[in-house]
Amino acid sequence: MESQIVNLIINLISGGIGGNIAGALFRKLSLGLIGNTLAGVVGGGLGGQILAQLGMGGGGMAGSIAGSGVGGLVLMVIVGLIKQALSKSQTA
Repeated sequence: MESQIVNLIINLISGGIGGNIAGALFRKLSLGLIGNTLAGVVGGGLGGQILAQLGMGGGGMAGSIAGSGVGGLVLMVIVGLIKQALSKSQTA
């Protein structure tokens, strides 16, 4: 039980970092510091859980960190694209 909580915390932190990396790489899609972090945390939590359910967490701690970071990055980019599309449709 304790290791699951530790893994979840690692997934959330890694996702938050991934979200902020995505915000720095894709400035036009950035949601700001808090938005990037929140989207990353959600993406990291989901990404980590999906990888665990698929049995792809075999890389140990490094695999969990990488998977969650990528999950956070991907979700932040998706949310940024949606936000950008919505703002363009409202100004048109």
